[in-house]
Amino acid sequence: MNSIWRHMPEASVVGMAVLVPWFFLWRATAARPWTPLRRNLAIVSNLVLFVTFLLLSPTINRKLTPAISQWITAFGLSWAAVVLWTTLIYRISRALRAKATEPPTQPARRQFLRVAAGAAYAAPAAVACAAILQRMDLRTREVELRIPGLPKDLDGLRMVQLSDIHLGQFVSRRDLRRAVDAANETRPQIALVTGDLISYDGDPLEDCLHELTRLRADAGVYGCLGNHETYAHSEEKTTQWGGRLGMRFLRHQASTLQFGNARLNLAGVDYQRTKQEYLVGAESLVNPDAFNVLLSHNPDVFPVARSKGFPVTLSGHTHGGQVNVEILSNKINPARFFTRYTSGLYEEENAALYVTRGIGTIGVPARLGAPPEVALIRLRAV
Repeated sequence: MNSIWRHMPEASVVGMAVLVPWFFLWRATAARPWTPLRRNLAIVSNLVLFVTFLLLSPTINRKLTPAISQWITAFGLSWAAVVLWTTLIYRISRALRAKATEPPTQPARRQFLRVAAGAAYAAPAAVACAAILQRMDLRTREVELRIPGLPKDLDGLRMVQLSDIHLGQFVSRRDLRRAVDAANETRPQIALVTGDLISYDGDPLEDCLHELTRLRADAGVYGCLGNHETYAHSEEKTTQWGGRLGMRFLRHQASTLQFGNARLNLAGVDYQRTKQEYLVGAESLVNPDAFNVLLSHNPDVFPVARSKGFPVTLSGHTHGGQVNVEILSNKINPARFFTRYTSGLYEEENAALYVTRGIGTIGVPARLGAPPEVALIRLRAV
């Protein structure tokens, strides 16, 4: 029974994405015309239903089980996209059908226009299915950071990074357990958690921390805090509970680790708010006798981190854009409105930034072109 409930959000979104467009298609192509009054009543009723669910979900989320909460939120958020899309396609379909009936002597053209209208209706269903399925397609992504002058004993050092877990609405404890298992399979020397363990106040922070205690790394588990720790007012809880469980969250702090004859200085900062000065005082965290790595949830700090003496910065925050559309070889995603560092490896002036896509989602339980990941980062000497 639990497994059925666990997949209810996905089932509801897919079901609506498939059924609603085809209902509009059937109505648009039915012999009996759809009067303006009937059409407008249908649109208004669907929009009212969407707004109702959207307004209610934040209020009742904390009073219901996670499964029901997920179902309601997914229902409300997806309903808007489906209704708006199908309304647009309905109008396009009417125009196409009108043109298809104009030249009675061109059956091939008439058939083409009908197929085009049907394809337009099917598109949201295909995209919705792909996006929802991809959010569960957890991958291990291996990255090599080639560092000039890297100390010999740090060459090949393995660091595994988990980020943007968002345990709660759309990510279950079972999902996190899979990610931790995948991280342990990489046999890391250091395990890193770069913020957003949960999304909101009332989410299961303790469950998240207990799952993270299963991480196995030779030098231990370290982390920094993200913007959702700030939103949930959980900075102190995360730091204290994590510390009791053997994880150290670095809040404008640094820890120097010894690997053979080389030292690695691991520094961490709280979420750096945009439109404010980044990394104020972070130069004090730099150890001139060690190789310095900065953990910052926000990747925008990279140029400042580089100037302050950090050759490597590890971040998350963007979810890899969460939804990516490739146009003319350029990936367009929501994160690009806020940062140019959206996903993957960036190298500038002998310094490197890695931005992981993270594990969870925010807003809607969907990913497209940005599957969740556990990142294995290897340091390599050049």
